Amino acid sequence: MNQEMEFKKHLDQVMEIARAQGNSITESQVEEIFDKLLFNKEQLSLVFSYLREQHIAIGEDFDADNYLTDEEQDFLTMYIEDLKTLPKVSDGQREAISLSAMAGDLDAKKKLIEIYLPQVVEVAKLYAGQGVFIEDLIGEGNVALTMGVELLGCLEKPAEVEGMLGKMFMDAMEEAVNEHLEASKGDETVLEAINRISEKAEELAELLQRKITISELAMELSKTEDEIYEAVQLSAGMIEWIETDNKDSL
Repeated sequence: MNQEMEFKKHLDQVMEIARAQGNSITESQVEEIFDKLLFNKEQLSLVFSYLREQHIAIGEDFDADNYLTDEEQDFLTMYIEDLKTLPKVSDGQREAISLSAMAGDLDAKKKLIEIYLPQVVEVAKLYAGQGVFIEDLIGEGNVALTMGVELLGCLEKPAEVEGMLGKMFMDAMEEAVNEHLEASKGDETVLEAINRISEKAEELAELLQRKITISELAMELSKTEDEIYEAVQLSAGMIEWIETDNKDSL
């Protein structure tokens, strides 16, 4: 596995853990995951910066209110008030409804959707402030939830229902955010920046038949030398066509 794939694998692992912990992760967890890549403190600081850009709290609880607009706050308040009118169920009732839904009962499926609507809201909060309106995130989650209850027949135990449905509406929101980022001009993830810089560095190196400098890359890509420098540092040696023999070049 090349270094780019290794880096992405480790970053995906960090994001997965952070999502599972309510958009929060500790520094020690990140350091442990990236330990095998032998990242130094400077490289790790760039990873932490990237995580904060993704609204991942480092060493503290995530607070969605910090990322919601006033309009989103107003919508969420009204939506949550509407959800409060739904009937409450005990754990035993939820298990019985899940079993019936797994067996194909239509009324049970409808009740199960109502049971999990509040969880969709909580998951939507984890993706707040990433370019997709909270109402749209909830909408994507609710669609995935509705589709999910139709697939419960493949499960063996009612205890598996929550995990399956939760993954489905979380994946739907993740996809919505990713699609927004891809469609947003000028938005470039850390990995995309590294890939683009690496490709251009290789192209120039082949053309000039030598390694190239940071300043040459910066000029070619219309980036600052600091931006190129940070990408090279974060790549942990993945970009091999750049001159690193002296301080001025890196």
